[in-house]
Amino acid sequence: MSSTAGPSAPQWRSFPFFDVDDVKDAEDLAQSPRAIRTLTPPVILTPTSPPSPISASIIISSSNSITLLDRHFTPERSFKGWEGNGRATALLEAGGLLVGIGEEEGSRWPVLKVWDLTREDRKKEKESQGQRGPVVMRNVRIQHGQRPHPVSSIALTSNLSHLAVGLGDGTVLLYRHLLQSLTTSPTSLTSLPKARVIHESNEPITGLGFRESSEKDSSSGGLSLFIVTTNRVLCAPVSGRGGETRTIDELGCGLGCAVMDWDRKEMIVARYEAVYLYGPDGRGACYAYEGPKSSIAVFKHNLIITSPPFYPSAGSASATVRHYVSKAATNGDGVSSPGTTDIAKVTVFDLQNKLVSYSGTFKDGVRDVFCQWGNIFVLGGNSKLSRLEEHSTAAKLDVLFRRNLYTLAISLAKSQGIGEAGVADIHRRYGDYLYNKGDFDGAMGQFVRTLGNLQPSHVIRKFLDAQRIHNLTTYLQELHSRGLANPDHTTLLLNCYTKTSDRARLDSFIKTEARRTDAGSGDELPFDLDTAIRVCRQAGFYEHATYLAKKFGRHEEYLRIQIEDAGEVGDALRYLRSLGPEACEENMVKYGRTLLHREPEATTALLIDLCSGDLGKKRVASPDLTAKPNGSGATTGTGGPAVLSYLGYNRVTGLFTGDGPSNAVAPNQNEAGPANGVQTDAAPNGGTINDLATGLNGLSVEDREPSYAPPSPRQFFAHFVDHRELFIKFLESVASTLWEQSLASLLPPAPSLVPQRALDTPPPSDPQSVDQRAVWNTLLELYLTSTKSNDPSIAKSSHNKALTLIGNKNIPYDPMHALILCSTAGFTDGLVRLWEDMGMYEDILRFWMERDRTTGSYQSNGASDPEPSEQVLSHLALYGPTNLHLYPLVLRYLTSSPVILSRHSTELGKILQKIDEERIMPPLAVVQLLSRNGVTSVGSVKEWLRAKVEENKAEIESDKHLVESYRSETATKKKAITDLTNTDSPEVFQVTRCAACGGQLDLPSVHFMCKHSYHQRCLSDSEPECILCARQHSVIREIRRNQTRLADRHDLFIDEVHEAEDGFGVVAGAFGRGLFGREVSTEIEGV
Repeated sequence: MSSTAGPSAPQWRSFPFFDVDDVKDAEDLAQSPRAIRTLTPPVILTPTSPPSPISASIIISSSNSITLLDRHFTPERSFKGWEGNGRATALLEAGGLLVGIGEEEGSRWPVLKVWDLTREDRKKEKESQGQRGPVVMRNVRIQHGQRPHPVSSIALTSNLSHLAVGLGDGTVLLYRHLLQSLTTSPTSLTSLPKARVIHESNEPITGLGFRESSEKDSSSGGLSLFIVTTNRVLCAPVSGRGGETRTIDELGCGLGCAVMDWDRKEMIVARYEAVYLYGPDGRGACYAYEGPKSSIAVFKHNLIITSPPFYPSAGSASATVRHYVSKAATNGDGVSSPGTTDIAKVTVFDLQNKLVSYSGTFKDGVRDVFCQWGNIFVLGGNSKLSRLEEHSTAAKLDVLFRRNLYTLAISLAKSQGIGEAGVADIHRRYGDYLYNKGDFDGAMGQFVRTLGNLQPSHVIRKFLDAQRIHNLTTYLQELHSRGLANPDHTTLLLNCYTKTSDRARLDSFIKTEARRTDAGSGDELPFDLDTAIRVCRQAGFYEHATYLAKKFGRHEEYLRIQIEDAGEVGDALRYLRSLGPEACEENMVKYGRTLLHREPEATTALLIDLCSGDLGKKRVASPDLTAKPNGSGATTGTGGPAVLSYLGYNRVTGLFTGDGPSNAVAPNQNEAGPANGVQTDAAPNGGTINDLATGLNGLSVEDREPSYAPPSPRQFFAHFVDHRELFIKFLESVASTLWEQSLASLLPPAPSLVPQRALDTPPPSDPQSVDQRAVWNTLLELYLTSTKSNDPSIAKSSHNKALTLIGNKNIPYDPMHALILCSTAGFTDGLVRLWEDMGMYEDILRFWMERDRTTGSYQSNGASDPEPSEQVLSHLALYGPTNLHLYPLVLRYLTSSPVILSRHSTELGKILQKIDEERIMPPLAVVQLLSRNGVTSVGSVKEWLRAKVEENKAEIESDKHLVESYRSETATKKKAITDLTNTDSPEVFQVTRCAACGGQLDLPSVHFMCKHSYHQRCLSDSEPECILCARQHSVIREIRRNQTRLADRHDLFIDEVHEAEDGFGVVAGAFGRGLFGREVSTEIEGV
């Protein structure tokens, strides 16, 4: 027996990751479990599989019996498994079925038995301990060839579909569809699928293992069987029709030194010099570990290697053995004496992390090693059972941290299934360790791996203190690439670039990432866009800031940089034209005033195209947009008090019109057609507005229909402060192009005798009409302001424009607002025209009357105009024929002052004559009006008074004759009524013919008091009445009934009095109809 177990692999570190303790009996803590001590060799152990339906336990075959032990190693059940002095050579459990191969008396061949541990055999008598044995499902002999050979190895799939049996003569038998056979013939003990020989050789079989495919591993190629002999390692496909067994290595191993790793799906083979892993394609990883090996086992990701018994020596290459010898000598065990027993060494290797988790020695050798309940159990040769309990992952990591083995700790954490946050914490520890050692580059490499789990401020503070800008830049770049940066991180990174003036890396960071995002990779920008633009702008990197703003549609930022920082106003205007209507509108609202100050002509042209719906239809030939040395262009126009005045009005618009400033746009402004009779007006420079627009744009627009809903021009009014001429150009162009509304002529319009505008017209509600009204109201204000210009031509042109605007009935301005403007500006012609359009003729006359009383004379625009009194008479001649109520007003005015009357004495007679002709006033009212003061003398109206007296005398005489005729007629009627009602005076009827049929009257006949006679047969029997007079009587009765019914309708009577020219005649007629007397119910009838 060798005296050494071989050295540990020098490249693998050893750690005490397992605690060793002896398993004691539940009743006697001084000894090993009784069930272990009483085992009779040979002993075969196997743990239950994890998915087994029975509870986790250890299955032990000792002598001819089989026992199941619980976690306290107390027997749960025991049954006889083999007849006579039989014994087991192999045991495997899967899915609640126990497959055992053993030897029995009376049989030369190995016996295969299958027990169902989930069912009890009720046919047999109760066995010992009052329990029944499990159901035996199969009991067959394994026969192959002429001579029996022992079974050296077996393998069973997890689903019991295949069973492989290796014999000592080098033969491998494969039983397919085992579970199907067990379930289809449950009572046939000898029924098994026919064994298939898949390998034959002269080399004994030392290990078998199935490699089962999984759903995740689609490239596994199905089920295959690893076959290990003393000299070779082979792989045989067994699924489907199978295939040829092929050799994957020419080196084998001894019995017990081959085991299947179910997690790795690899066969592990241990030889003297090393441990090898095999897959279906050949040899895989190899781990050097010299020394003899008696058996190996797999526990999770660990490989357990057991050495054969050997004599311990102080000069052993293994530190574990040397330590054992030293400890034994200290305790006085006499290890150097010849009678000292041999020891066996058990080593636990962590194959994933390449470390030794445990290494220990056991006296009297090791009989078996098995794993169950999350622990490793070592059964010694002296029936002593030891338990290896693995430390927790936290405890393992704590050991590695104390030794500063952070790389190993990271590998261990990943293999133990620790989450991403836990691994990141190890990287943080490792980074802090390297940072404290001064390895800043290595530390940054570790900190980068903590992204997403560690607060970036922990790292940033470290490298800010150390002034390691290069490392900090690397960390911040990685932070942005993973989308974990916030605006502060972006600011810091860009500051790093700008502080080091690293333009190349700044370009790479900004432009490369922007292009990658634009290519449709689906990733978001690895930095905060707003922050990047802001930092680049503050650092003076305008090119990068504008690049980002333009690339990602931050129009406001782009324009702000170009206008406020770079001074590229021309580029800003070109950019605005390329944005489209909505974005252009939004940004022109913000930057329009600045652009007008820098480039007034080009900005005005852009606003005209935008608000006219022509943006994008044509390219404006803008003036020279080259930036001036001082950063601004030339401005035109004088101060803007008119615009400022409108701004004040715009805030209180609702006071007069009911509407307010609004940015709303009509849903479809194309529905409003051009106004009737609207033509193109002339521009201030003598050309038409359309010519002006064509000159600005360089091209004419063929399609006048807007391709989008133009924005409201009102929102741009405030920008034109100090640009009055451009403001006029803008408003005229928009009105002409968008609504086809312009001034028809520069000549003042003729006076209107018919009202064209109503003062109480409600304000418009649709946005388009609101915009039109605001545009023309503003234009009127601007025209009125220009009338006071020092240039006579401009003043005259503006005067004509204002008057033409007011007189054009198709221009939708606000009359009340126009009245306020004209009154404020002292524009008399406009006031008069507005009053004419609204039918306020009396206000016109009163205006001139008031002007005559206050000023005495009137000069308009530097030219001699008629005096106010002449204006009064001229307007009376114009409006009087259709408005008769003006004559009394003018009559009162003429007689109000001797001066006025002396100037127009001849007009007094004409007015009195018109009043008489139209019967406007009664003579008495005229006399009272003329006599109210001492202005008018009797001599001036003597002829009129004489004519009125003579006329009254004639009317009196006529009335007297009429009264006499009414009296005589009334007397005649009364006498006739008296005669008819006098019963004492007989009535003589001399009519000889019937009034109905015209025939000769004969008896019986009927005579009426109206002198009509009828045959009795010609009249109705129900109501005898004169046929000829009945209709006339019914009409009179109906009239009387209506008069009686309307007697109580005083409202109708009052309305009739107010509406009639002669109210007294209406009252007299009512008296005549008896409306004010008692109701007369007596009806006049005659028989």
